[in-house]
Amino acid sequence: MTVSKEGLPGWLDPVVRAVETVRPRQLSRFLPPEDGAGRQSAVLILFGEGERGPELLLMERAHSLRSHAGQPSFPGGALDPEDGDPRGDGPLRAALREAEEETGLDPSGVQLFGVLPRLYIPVSGFVVTSVLGWWREPSPVGVVDPNETARVFTVPVADLTDPANRATAVHPSGHQGPAFLVESALVWGFTAGIIDRLLHYSGWERPWDREKQVPLDWRA
Repeated sequence: MTVSKEGLPGWLDPVVRAVETVRPRQLSRFLPPEDGAGRQSAVLILFGEGERGPELLLMERAHSLRSHAGQPSFPGGALDPEDGDPRGDGPLRAALREAEEETGLDPSGVQLFGVLPRLYIPVSGFVVTSVLGWWREPSPVGVVDPNETARVFTVPVADLTDPANRATAVHPSGHQGPAFLVESALVWGFTAGIIDRLLHYSGWERPWDREKQVPLDWRA
């Protein structure tokens, strides 16, 4: 399982630089517990090239799930023992395996080019490794298991950077964070936080109205 920056399209250069230089606390104030607690997991941040230029692959979790129901997210999930060392290439294998299981993606068409610092999601206890990939050879994707996934879709980066599609999500707990209103979905939480930071440190971010708020349902 290798990570390679060879042959990537030029438009990914700012993302590669951001991944190489960003520090954990620049991504989130929630870092993995020092005692090693938390469930190791991985997500795949997959960049492809669509009809409208660069795009990201996302999925919407099934509305029947106990945690994060109906929430758009990157493909991903917990590491399995067969994925290997959580501090080695285990997260790389897990990210591709989960993406294949959830979206039908063909992993052989994906070139992994970077890994972000591990972050923590307190509400679920997951320690998340974000693995970045270039969809060198796109393959058909869609819902594999309706019990886990409601839909699979791509979002043009142009829509994510459009100020009209950006807002601040306000959770009933009072917590606030970035949100994106794209593809008839509200992307918020961990996924939106990572996208927000990647856009920022890649220099793709455009000024947007942080006062524009979107209240989250109490079930969220």
